[in-house]
Amino acid sequence: MIEQIFNYFSFDMIYLWINIGVLPFWITLLFFPRSNIFKIFTASIFPIIVFTLIYSYVAYLVYIDAYDFLKNFKLYLGIDELLKLFSEKNFLILFWVHFLSINLFCGAWIVKDAQKFGVSNILLFFPLTITYFIGPIGLFIYWVIRIFYAKKINLFD
Repeated sequence: MIEQIFNYFSFDMIYLWINIGVLPFWITLLFFPRSNIFKIFTASIFPIIVFTLIYSYVAYLVYIDAYDFLKNFKLYLGIDELLKLFSEKNFLILFWVHFLSINLFCGAWIVKDAQKFGVSNILLFFPLTITYFIGPIGLFIYWVIRIFYAKKINLFD
């Protein structure tokens, strides 16, 4: 039975399920930011635990596949080395889990911070959507919106 589970959760299936699995979190962020569902599932330790388990499982699969983790440090040697790393499925799936988890964390932070300053949920929809696709730009857009609600520019909190 365990062999069937390992065979089912290939990199392609993990990629499919993690992309589907992150959507309920983002739907909660976008449409139900003041609900208990948001507080319990999205703004809690729950998504961190889920992504940690997924990342650990993927890292385990990559490890038993005899992947050389030390070559990941070559990405600092130039863009060509980074391109080589992204051409490998092992590195790409690890990166994708990392990317989705960080963007979800940023989205949850945006919602919690916006609630602190009383930012309208309708106004949050745009920066959250942008954060889902291209995290840093969405964070910047939220920061600009936040300036008007906080009535001051903070470079740190």
